[in-house]
Amino acid sequence: MATEKRMSSSRKHNVKSCMLTVAKELLEAEAVVKAEERDKFLQDNCPPLDVPYSREELTELCLLLHDEINLGEEEKYGIEFKLGLVLNEVRDLNIKIVDLRGKFKKPKLKKVRMSADAMLKALLGSKHTVNMDLRSNLKQVKKEVKEEDKQLRDVGDWRKNIEDKSDRKKMFDS
Repeated sequence: MATEKRMSSSRKHNVKSCMLTVAKELLEAEAVVKAEERDKFLQDNCPPLDVPYSREELTELCLLLHDEINLGEEEKYGIEFKLGLVLNEVRDLNIKIVDLRGKFKKPKLKKVRMSADAMLKALLGSKHTVNMDLRSNLKQVKKEVKEEDKQLRDVGDWRKNIEDKSDRKKMFDS
């Protein structure tokens, strides 16, 4: 990264201004294209209006235009109604999603005390024949009790030992 050359601030400013002018030209061209499409649509769907001079022909034209406006309004109302239904359905589904996320928590697993034999029997069923009790295969060893350990355990009455320990205390005091 250190070996890459950095662009000077004047060069950055120049490039940025060029990009903005190109973008502005593209937006203007897009606006012109949209205006042409709108004009073409209006020419195709709305023929030029011939205004009659007699009153009866004007009333007929007004009634005709009124009927066309009513048809357009009915379509608009139907589309808005469908849009409202879809938006309500989306809102309801979002609420359900939030509810479902909040309700289900991971359950805390309970500790199960089970020996290896019992676990293998539960998993394998009748196929389980190997005995996993490793303690039964261990060699029995008898523990020898040493005399020193016996003396330490058999302290006896604490009052008898006070006299023995008092001699020790006298040694430290002197």
